[in-house]
Amino acid sequence: MSYSILCKQTCEIAKKAGNFISEQKKGFNQSFVEYKGLHDLVSYVDRETEKLVIAELQKLLPESGFIAEEGTHNVRGAKYNWIIDPLDGTTNFIQGIPNYAVSIALMENDDIVLGVVYEIGQQECFYAWKGGGAHLDGVKIQVSDKSDLNTSLIATGFPYTKFDLLDPYLAFLKWVMQNSRGVRRIGSAATDLAYVACGRFDAFWEYGLKSWDMAAGALLIQEAGGMITNFDGEEDFLFGGNVVATNGTLHPVFLRTLKDFIS
Repeated sequence: MSYSILCKQTCEIAKKAGNFISEQKKGFNQSFVEYKGLHDLVSYVDRETEKLVIAELQKLLPESGFIAEEGTHNVRGAKYNWIIDPLDGTTNFIQGIPNYAVSIALMENDDIVLGVVYEIGQQECFYAWKGGGAHLDGVKIQVSDKSDLNTSLIATGFPYTKFDLLDPYLAFLKWVMQNSRGVRRIGSAATDLAYVACGRFDAFWEYGLKSWDMAAGALLIQEAGGMITNFDGEEDFLFGGNVVATNGTLHPVFLRTLKDFIS
């Protein structure tokens, strides 16, 4: 299998999904909003986009299975499984805030071998395949070379359903605000990770995430020369819910300090 060819085909599927989402935005209103749980929003746009993506991916790799956020076709494959977030940043989409993305990753056995994040508002396609580097619209990207946290721009996401770590999280957020160039909260973890991969952000952390939030972005960071772990510094983060992603150089100090607040 050629990961590079498959990756470029996946980019086209992500863009097709992004175009569908953009078209639906024109007539979207609050009456279409549903709740999956506390503050956890969804609409027909998420579900129909997921169906579109799955149908197209099945043509590329018929034997593959799917781990998809909206559960429209969660059937596991023996070797290959696509991990899909059809609309990462649903709340932004619903509120008319132009920061949301399509995230698609391919897992071969236990390894992520392909990742695509299509950021719809900027129409930017980030992609990577294992051993092939990370790219943005045909140009190779890499993480920043920042070694000083005080000159670094950090990204995070705020918990909206799981609040057991909220107090130590806010304490660490305060420390980061005082010891960095600033903190940004875009509202799309897939986009945050892509931005670390291309050097716009120097680090990102969040808890309460799912595999479909992280899978594609994780490979982008690894192929761009960065580092991504869970809060304990372990590489087995994908299904654990919490993640720290950095340019690599900042990882030790960021992780060490995070552990002082959240243990």
